[in-house]
Order: sequence, then structure tokens, then C-alpha cells
Amino acid sequence: MTDDSSPWLIVGLGNPGPEYAGNRHNVGFMVADLLAERMGAKFKAHKARAQVVEGRLGAPGPTGRRVVVAKPMSFMNLSGGPTAALRDFYKVPVGRIVAVHDELDIDYGTLRLKVGGGDNGHNGLKSITKAMGPDYCRVRFGIGRPPGRMPVADFVLKDFSSTERKELDYQVDRAADAVESLILDGLERAQGTYNS
Repeated sequence: MTDDSSPWLIVGLGNPGPEYAGNRHNVGFMVADLLAERMGAKFKAHKARAQVVEGRLGAPGPTGRRVVVAKPMSFMNLSGGPTAALRDFYKVPVGRIVAVHDELDIDYGTLRLKVGGGDNGHNGLKSITKAMGPDYCRVRFGIGRPPGRMPVADFVLKDFSSTERKELDYQVDRAADAVESLILDGLERAQGTYNS
């Protein structure tokens, strides 16, 4: 089963570069940034083409869980390469890998936690699943569907609307809480709390 000495790997999905920073597609990066802030640590470049931060989540001291929070710098549709490289580098079992990503089929303000499943057309998940199979954890951050006939690609690469932005800090905070709960309390308890 899982080796308790191995860390958890939390991968926030997004696209690198300031022009993408506020996009719906970059909500995984936003959650990763907040988790790093909570750990009081700064991201550093890693040879796996990712920015990483290492630390502990939970209670201070030995009861806290070792985690590596990562932001792949490869662009969304190539997230699998850096994720697999980090998995190998840190020797993380697939059951301890958590992808945090935007999800079109869930309304804005809704979270869903699960293990495995399809990629639902999400290119970041498609790339990770191709690199290492589907059995990793996902924290799915609802962004809802595009209005009217707007193409999905345009919608996910747009910033959150002004109405959504009013609640965005709260929603990102809640998603970070859900990641911590998944790691500290286990999937079922975290689902019970956050799967609204």
C-alpha cells in the first residue's frame, strides 16, 4: 500500500505567463499559490519544467503531512510530462497525487472531489492521464458553461467575470481547504464536507 514516508503531490493546473494569470483555466494555479502562501514558502524552478514548493500542511511538527505543491510550466495541454517527472523525482504513489483544475460541467462556486474517471475534454487531465493513468485524485473547481455560442476554448481562456471575481478569493480559499481536507482527513470525509 502507500508508503507513509512519501509526500503528497498537489498539481495546480494552469498556463504560465501573466497574460493567463486571471483566466478561468488557471484556477489550479490560484489554489496552488494559496497553498504555498499557507505553508509560508515560495515557488522555485524544478528541473521537471515546473515551479514547486515543498513543505507541510496541517498541524505544525511531525503530524503535518509532507507535500509538494507544483505548477507545471509546460502549458495546460502538456501538464502530464512535468507531473510524471515530479512523481518519479519525489517517488509519489499515484494515489497521493492531486490535480486541482477548472471544470466546465459544474456550476461556478461548486467543488467536487473524486479519484479517477475520464478527462471530460479537459486537456490538462488528458495529458496527465496519458502520462500515468487515471487513478489520481481530482479537486474539480466549477466554472460553469460558456454563455450562448461562445467556444469553450475562448471561455476558459477569459478572466472570471466581475460578478464571479467578487467571490473568487472565497472560492479559491475553499478549494485550498478541500485539498487540505483530502490529504489530512481522507477522500470520503473531504467529499462529505466539500462535494456540494
